[in-house]
Amino acid sequence: MDCPKCGKQANCKDGRANGRQRYLCKDCNHRYTVAQRSTAGDGAVKRQALELYLEGLGFRSIGRMLGFSNVTILNWIRAFGEQLEGIKNDSPVQVVEIDEMHSYVGSKKTIAGYGLLLIDMGKGSSVAYWAPGELQRGKGSGKPWRQSRAK
Repeated sequence: MDCPKCGKQANCKDGRANGRQRYLCKDCNHRYTVAQRSTAGDGAVKRQALELYLEGLGFRSIGRMLGFSNVTILNWIRAFGEQLEGIKNDSPVQVVEIDEMHSYVGSKKTIAGYGLLLIDMGKGSSVAYWAPGELQRGKGSGKPWRQSRAK
């Protein structure tokens, strides 16, 4: 890390202040504390992680691409799902479209923390639904998939 005063990298540790490491520049004798880096990520990165997840990428691959741990990505996705719980709409749905991603997710061995993002494309507005739970193959119901709550 560079000295904020002279810009050189000639530094050494110089104690702690309020639990944070302090440094001393050997060239200009300037003492400084490095600003803590936030691992939370800004809103744009979280949104990009969510978009990649909805495109079918796994937590590990998203983490590698964005430079965060897979657990951080999982926590972001879960937090987004919990936020969507508050925006439910009880109006009847007329048309439903499901693509092959639904069957792909259901065929994975590890399915912890997944769900379906359902978007109601109404006239002049759209409403998103988050449907967490287990997916099971429907048997003889005429419906290829049904949602069931985890027990």
